[in-house]
Amino acid sequence: MEIPTVDLSPFLKSSGDGAAAKNNAITTIRQACEEYGFFQIANHGVPLHLISRALQLSGEFLAFPDDQKLQYAAPSEAPLPAGYRQHPPESADKLEYFLMFDPKSGFNVMPPNPPDFREVLEEMFGHFRKTGELMEQILNDCFELPPDFLKTFNGDRSWDFMVALRYFPISSESDGKNGLLEHEDSNIFTFVIQDDVGGLEVKKAGEWIPVVPNPDTIVVNIGDVLQVLSNKKFKSATHRVARPKGRDRHSFAFFYNIEGEKWIEPLAKFTEDVGEAAKYKRFQYKEYQAMRMKNKTNPPERPEDEVRITYYELPAR
Repeated sequence: MEIPTVDLSPFLKSSGDGAAAKNNAITTIRQACEEYGFFQIANHGVPLHLISRALQLSGEFLAFPDDQKLQYAAPSEAPLPAGYRQHPPESADKLEYFLMFDPKSGFNVMPPNPPDFREVLEEMFGHFRKTGELMEQILNDCFELPPDFLKTFNGDRSWDFMVALRYFPISSESDGKNGLLEHEDSNIFTFVIQDDVGGLEVKKAGEWIPVVPNPDTIVVNIGDVLQVLSNKKFKSATHRVARPKGRDRHSFAFFYNIEGEKWIEPLAKFTEDVGEAAKYKRFQYKEYQAMRMKNKTNPPERPEDEVRITYYELPAR
């Protein structure tokens, strides 16, 4: 079983042709979002040579000695821990990462080496944001919402962020395969690119489906915000990363986020307009994000105590 791949070229052409291709793409994306929240996009507008270069340079930076990398952690007042971070040794996740916000923000701490690292990351960020805005328009059509509804609802782009990740290889059979434990993303949607090592898996109908690396595509997974807005019609994708033997795994994730002061609740289109009860109570996004961050910085003793979107679920009635 493979996750579907959707060609975005009809949406990037300046001519008015391609209505049928657009409709087919929207149908495929809608079905993927309703079933398990994962799909891939091809001809997405992000230059492939830039993706390759970004993976190369992030690999070079994350291979530097720890004391050198630790010089580039962002100040504590950043809304998220930007710059270089390691997961603590006791964490079940086995990875390190470099996180950055909008290049125009004052929260980034960018290393001078490798040469061009900063410029390439900033260019990648710009392309991901532009593709994200296109994907938001497409999802707006998948929801059958009024034109630009999601764009207006989510007009503040200052909370978007991008992460370059390195997963450490399995060192022994007792080391465990987890690179990143099973989870859902809390945001609107996420773009993921991965090197040829692979390891990304999505859960569908209780089975883990490998997302086979493809240098020509970007993986898209739907997050908790869209699941709540759609009153659980669209699925926030459950996924994980399994580590390989003998090789590091490198990837990028771009989180198309939502402004923290925003209040999130199921839209009337999916509740009162169709006679269905809301499945989630109203909540402020920054509250949820803070609890999710606490999961990472102070993991609960029991996995079942980790805060997920189920925290806001209402009893069935």
